[in-house]
Amino acid sequence: MNPLPLVLLPGMMCDARLFTPQIAVLGNARTLHFPTLSGAATIKGLARQILANAPPRFSLAGLSMGGIIAMEMMAQEPERIARLALLDTNPCAELPEIRARRCAQIDRVRAGALIEVISNEMKPNYLADRSNSQAILDLCMQMALDLGPDIFVIQSRALRDRRDRRETLRKIRVPTLILCGRKDRLCPVARHELMHGLIPGASLEVIEEAGHLPVLEQPQLTNEALSRWIRL
Repeated sequence: MNPLPLVLLPGMMCDARLFTPQIAVLGNARTLHFPTLSGAATIKGLARQILANAPPRFSLAGLSMGGIIAMEMMAQEPERIARLALLDTNPCAELPEIRARRCAQIDRVRAGALIEVISNEMKPNYLADRSNSQAILDLCMQMALDLGPDIFVIQSRALRDRRDRRETLRKIRVPTLILCGRKDRLCPVARHELMHGLIPGASLEVIEEAGHLPVLEQPQLTNEALSRWIRL
């Protein structure tokens, strides 16, 4: 029997290149799908759009915004998802101060300041060690520029207005991996411990010397964890 397809959902202002170190490892025995996080202005709408184009049954992994959409997909059509991996993400609704920050960022990006917002407000929070990671930061900037300001606005609004999904996690009954970088400043370890406690039977893996993007910062350790999960 062929392994189920794997749907991989990237973080905000990222695309399939975010998972470059995982593609060869996870794609050597199964089909990989990389939906774009655009075309709908809400997390609910994005999840519905991805489900409409996904295989009948599949494994699902999402990082950051991708993880938030993955949780929404579990709320909408849990019977289609065979296993779930939530990476460096957050099940909670946006805090008021973060909502206000997103509104200000949207205004600046619409005024032409996408590069400045990504450089000054987003990239500094991505990585555990910024001194030796210029290639990763350059990739993040290139992905953001390729997606452009309109996608930034759509994704920001979707994240700003998202629902709390903690009750959804309590209902999950498929093999689930919770993974994060030890030094993630955007989605700290405590959020992942919370998710681990909510999902019956979930496993928790904390990747040392990684921040918000362990898929790029510590690809070998991340690939090992994902490989164990995909074989469950």
